[in-house]
Amino acid sequence: MGGTNQSSVSEFLLLGLSRQTQEQQQFLFLLFLIMYLATVLGNLLIILAISTDSRLHTPMYFFLSNLSFVDVCFSSTAVPKVLASYILKSQIISFSECLMQLYFLCMLADMDNFLLSVMAYDRFVAICHPLHYTTKMTHQLCAFLVVGSWVVANLNALLHTLLMARLSFCGDNIIPHFFCDVNPLLKLSCSDTHLNELMILTEGTFIMVTPFVCILVSYILIACAVLRVSSTGGRWKAFSTCGSHLAVVCLFYGTIISLYFNPSSSHSAGRDMAAAMMYTVVTPMLNPFIYSLRNRDMKGALRKVLTMRFLSKH
Repeated sequence: MGGTNQSSVSEFLLLGLSRQTQEQQQFLFLLFLIMYLATVLGNLLIILAISTDSRLHTPMYFFLSNLSFVDVCFSSTAVPKVLASYILKSQIISFSECLMQLYFLCMLADMDNFLLSVMAYDRFVAICHPLHYTTKMTHQLCAFLVVGSWVVANLNALLHTLLMARLSFCGDNIIPHFFCDVNPLLKLSCSDTHLNELMILTEGTFIMVTPFVCILVSYILIACAVLRVSSTGGRWKAFSTCGSHLAVVCLFYGTIISLYFNPSSSHSAGRDMAAAMMYTVVTPMLNPFIYSLRNRDMKGALRKVLTMRFLSKH
């Protein structure tokens, strides 16, 4: 920032858990801690299992390992700050730290978004065009999809962070949230925020809704293909797997759409915090269970990793 746009606010107060009673704070602290540890442990185990088992060196598991890495980073951008604030009894975050947190949260949310879409496309090709799977899902295409996702996610996050940095904050510096999010910051700004809101509703909508539509189309085509399967057991297995995937997808996109694609005047602090917790903490924690523990190959690889760890200690 510079010139006339220099902000008079050098730090913000992230109220987070402090808005609750002491008993509620203790409960939420334990809840955040348990979910964060489950997220990190579950996703790191998936990365370890995929990297050590040569049978899992396929496009699907390549995308899954990337999703696990992103989920660990995603939760680590917000949750440790919440836990540290509770322990240290300090809710202060500097303006530059706030913008940095905003940047990484935007980028990693976009990456989750893109990877879920890519994984749905991968399953579509595997189920609907099994004979052409190896020729369609080449190593070059997989690398291009992941690298391209990182590039677009970074550019999108940079755009929204720079738009936020140009605003002035000259009054209230209290954020009724547990991390620096777009809507609470826009409410605090004493500048004209119409450009920020316009970019969220246009460019942001395109970035989020396009992959969501691709996911829905992929799963509709998968469902049509599964219905043609003669085996009832095979149909039920495929539908149960797709259903659990779609449940996580709907949870992720539903909370993001309700948070960011409504006018800022329609938001309440309590509802926004609950919705943000769903997509920053709950969804990354559920992904390992949904995408892996229902998979026979992944369960075998995880069992192998855990057995090796156990034997190495004895």
